[in-house]
Amino acid sequence: MKTWLDRWEPEDEAFWNSTGSKIAWRTLTITTLTLILSFASWFMMSVIAVKLPGLGFRFTKDQLFWLTAIPGLAAGLLRIIHTFILPIFGTRHVVSFATLIKLIPVIGIGFAVMDTSTPFWVFAVLAFTTGFGGGDFSSYMPSTSLFFPKRLKGTALGIQAGIGNFGVSVAQFVTPLIISVSIFGAASVFTSIDHKEAIVVFQNASIEKQKEVFAALDPDVQARILTNVKKTVIDSVSKSIKSDDKVVLFTSLPLKAKAKAIANANPKMAEKILNDISPKNTAVKNTEVYLQSAAFWYAPFLILLSIISWFYLRSIPMKASVREQMDIFSNKHTWYCTITYVMTFGTFAGLSAAFPLMIKFLYGDFPNAPDPLVYAFYGPLIGSASRIAFGFIADKVGGAILTTITGLGILAGSIILVTEGLVAPTSMDQFPLFVAVILAMFFFTGIGNAGTFRQYPIIFAENQRQAAGVIGWTAAIAAFGPFIFSKLIGNNLSANGTVNQFFIGVAIFTILATGINWWFYNRKGCEKPS
Repeated sequence: MKTWLDRWEPEDEAFWNSTGSKIAWRTLTITTLTLILSFASWFMMSVIAVKLPGLGFRFTKDQLFWLTAIPGLAAGLLRIIHTFILPIFGTRHVVSFATLIKLIPVIGIGFAVMDTSTPFWVFAVLAFTTGFGGGDFSSYMPSTSLFFPKRLKGTALGIQAGIGNFGVSVAQFVTPLIISVSIFGAASVFTSIDHKEAIVVFQNASIEKQKEVFAALDPDVQARILTNVKKTVIDSVSKSIKSDDKVVLFTSLPLKAKAKAIANANPKMAEKILNDISPKNTAVKNTEVYLQSAAFWYAPFLILLSIISWFYLRSIPMKASVREQMDIFSNKHTWYCTITYVMTFGTFAGLSAAFPLMIKFLYGDFPNAPDPLVYAFYGPLIGSASRIAFGFIADKVGGAILTTITGLGILAGSIILVTEGLVAPTSMDQFPLFVAVILAMFFFTGIGNAGTFRQYPIIFAENQRQAAGVIGWTAAIAAFGPFIFSKLIGNNLSANGTVNQFFIGVAIFTILATGINWWFYNRKGCEKPS
């Protein structure tokens, strides 16, 4: 079967109407469907990681953030490779292979979560392979850019990227539903701890019983449990009782601090402690789940779409070696566009990965704590929808103004998160505003994602092959967003329990990126109006 098209001239109206349009829209449809699964499998670990402690995996908070960060690191590296392989191998081969290879993480993770003895390094390797789903974006988008005429590029790229981004919401929405369905393998018992009921357990138990149960624990376990208590509280109690003995220290803690320390421990360990203290307690909640289904359900769709891609896609004859494609790096606008896209898509992808764990670790200590997966999918859903909607607007008003608006929106959101104490919360009363601000930031990232991808073909109008390469390159660097957000947010939380410093950094970077966009692409008399 023939791979390369003999002729491709989308700017020729007669060619477009007779032949080009049908091929281009068919290609867009197939690659967009595969891109949904790419994004879904890329962010699969961000929703699975939240559930791992409840199954009995004894991973630390830092390790859980690593599992959500590694896919971003992998995707960024793989996108750099994808940036250069499209002109060499063509759309047909790249999309077909990239879709099929995602079977590695979905099958691997499915088996890994069924065995609680699976070591962290195995999960880390599998998290890296989920980057296959994030990496191929840098082939898909340049491909789409080449298939469409200039007047439709913004619309086509907005549709593909926007609908493709829905894959993040698919992963976060489908997971809570699909884990109740048996696809393959036995059910696992998922344990959660009710914070309010844990308080009741300690309220009704004698200090002697608490001391007996806590003393029976391994010293390392005792130490890990006490890390769930604020250092100021530990220091105050230790000074008051004039002792650093872990058992005495624990039993001397205030009632709520004691319950919080246990409720925030590994759920299986917390279950044992609470059951030993009060065998008939109602703080421990056990449910059967099939977490492996959150990975396995992708497999048949990946196989089907890889077959469809092989038989129905064709490649545009625009071959260039890797060395020839390196010319994009001698253009200063490649670097300016990289900065602006890190602001837009980097923020979208970073928040998508970190949002569930932010909810868990910022607001999970409070009574009636929210389930992260109930809220997590709304952000990517809103960001994806606004990217589609504003793709059409970008074709009318230009992309630069939308990118500037995005910068102002992200800046405002970051300022509100810090000044209102939403990422250093003191009660659940702050949670609604926290969610509202994060969702607003997602909305603005969608606007910016549409705007930037409309800008690049205009900024590099003199060389469409370069324009496609820049789209791939900027997407590669922005794909590090999940890694940057997850690691820095995790580090902030581990250090002081807040995320203020991180969002101050986001605000500073946003000012820089917005200033670059306005100066070179948006202001009157700018160098490259777009």
